[in-house]
Amino acid sequence: MVDMELSKKVRELKELKLLADELQAQITGLEDEVKAEMTARNVEEIIIDVFKIKWTRYTSTRFDTTAFKAAHKDIYDLFAKPVESRRFTLA
Repeated sequence: MVDMELSKKVRELKELKLLADELQAQITGLEDEVKAEMTARNVEEIIIDVFKIKWTRYTSTRFDTTAFKAAHKDIYDLFAKPVESRRFTLA
């Protein structure tokens, strides 16, 4: 692929990413409005038209690797493994 073609693709990609960011901001805004209304009505579930909306609380348990490493560095080092990955960025 020649540089001109690559430049065109990168510009298109940048444009699409900006559109995606704008759409995500709109989605988040609308979700926040619905959540605010549900909070005002003091409900976790609501049926509007043909839509059932749930905004429920839940608890999950996660392993605190930072605390474990601080308390048991020797054990942490036995089981830690380096993982290689790649990050694609467009600036």
